[in-house]
Amino acid sequence: MLADAPLRLHAGVIDYILVATYFALVLGIGFIARRSVSSSLDFLLSGRSLPAWVTGLAFMSANLGATELLGQSANGAEFGIQAVHYYWIGAIPAMVFLGLFMMPFFYGSKVRSVPEFLRRRYNPATQRFQAVLFAVASVLLAGVNLYAMAIVVNALLGWPLWLAIVIAGLVVLIYTLIGGLSASIYNEVLQFFVIVAAMVPITLVGLHKAGGWSGLKAKLFQQPHGHDMLQAFPAHELTGIHNSFWSVIGVVLGLGFVTSFGYWTTNFTEVQRAFSAKDMSAARRTPLIAAFPKTLIALVIIIPGIVAAVTVPGIQKLNEGGTSNVNYNDVVPLLMQQLLPNGFLGVALAGLLASFMAGMAANVSSLNTVFTYDLWQGWLRPGKSDRHYLNVGRWVTVIGTLIAIGTAFIAGNFGNIMDYIQTLFSFFNVPLFAVFILGLLWKRATGHAGWAGLATGTAGAIVIFVLNQAGVIPISSQGSSYLGGGVALVLALIVGIVVSLFQTPKSDKELVGLVTGVVDATEAATAEGVSAVGEVWYRNVWVLGIGALVLAAACYIFFMFV
Repeated sequence: MLADAPLRLHAGVIDYILVATYFALVLGIGFIARRSVSSSLDFLLSGRSLPAWVTGLAFMSANLGATELLGQSANGAEFGIQAVHYYWIGAIPAMVFLGLFMMPFFYGSKVRSVPEFLRRRYNPATQRFQAVLFAVASVLLAGVNLYAMAIVVNALLGWPLWLAIVIAGLVVLIYTLIGGLSASIYNEVLQFFVIVAAMVPITLVGLHKAGGWSGLKAKLFQQPHGHDMLQAFPAHELTGIHNSFWSVIGVVLGLGFVTSFGYWTTNFTEVQRAFSAKDMSAARRTPLIAAFPKTLIALVIIIPGIVAAVTVPGIQKLNEGGTSNVNYNDVVPLLMQQLLPNGFLGVALAGLLASFMAGMAANVSSLNTVFTYDLWQGWLRPGKSDRHYLNVGRWVTVIGTLIAIGTAFIAGNFGNIMDYIQTLFSFFNVPLFAVFILGLLWKRATGHAGWAGLATGTAGAIVIFVLNQAGVIPISSQGSSYLGGGVALVLALIVGIVVSLFQTPKSDKELVGLVTGVVDATEAATAEGVSAVGEVWYRNVWVLGIGALVLAAACYIFFMFV
């Protein structure tokens, strides 16, 4: 756990007032959203009534938790410009793929969750197994956001981390419990703007202190691996792979395909925002709209981390291989401490708290949906009244938050939160993506292939993690999670194919709208979302998708020459 002294922020009265005002707004949105909650669908999926711009910003903001603010800033400090791969390769292509190709199946099938889709495509056993895996992943990831939020509260108030974790968890619990998914989504939209208002001043003031971009590069060149920190490829430090060819393969395939597509296309924490959209077109545009701010926000998260590598003595010591009384997860609080005056400090604190609350609320709101619909209604207690399932959803919100408080302390054992995050993704998201794609593209895939592929892929990723921790597979940094994800993907596909060859597949009639090439519902759903004659260009999903890819490519080209 972190020591108090290096991170103590000298906040003034105005800073406390700004933070208190933000908390009041957050809770107020929860109480306002409560008026629209009259059924389980309202509480768990916002009644499927939200416009695309709201769900799009919420889609991105749901990911703006500890993964972004602390984890990616830590990556920026440790690996430099290599960390942008998590955005421009590790997010944008998968988000575009989700909007263009996968949302027609999700939204068109009218399912309420990703595990429910797996039940229709495979069988109830696959649905239940995935729902249990997702529940475990949700509370672990919610714990990451709680731990990160506790660091900030500890820095601001000097509270012990355990107390900060409990208080932070209770605040998120209140507004999620009161207003359901709508409260989470509208708060995520608010939190996006607060986060931007917080990180832009840190980026600009930090660059000024470092002497601008040219001064920052000059200072980096004086460090042992400073030149590598300014080169996106081959990213040896990020992957832990010393061979340049295999390091690039690790980034492009390990991160850009295996873990990225596994996370962005099948992780219900994200996809749930699109499920709450008002129609097919809005659902498809949700991840595509989110892709544009996702591309640009990398600049105000990664660059502060690079600035810390040359301006914060404790972080400099870490990069030089020495010991320090801080770690990479402390980058943003340390920059706030050194760069921001009172007033701006309050905005930055509110922005940090906003990011952690957004991430945790997304985990909790998706957990209560999956547990209520897929495990409780679909398995343990079917046939009850809608009021019963509404109450179950609220109770799961409470219980999930309490468990997340416990799991928050696990995250404290990782010096770089992104190491922990990527490990969890290789366990839970990659096998799901493999099974989902197998079922989407191959109508021969059978029911038992689903749960068998999930179980084998998850076990394979866990084995790679254990071997890496034991030193049998000596890959440092986050490369081991890419390897684990690759093993999980291959094993899940092989087992799914082999099992299917020994069973009888479902008929085409049962697979309509669930498999590529089985027409009728799928084509009708796709046609509904594709730009029709007379539709304005900025609502065309293909224009949005191609535009997002071009913007990400342009960012890479820019940093090659800047």
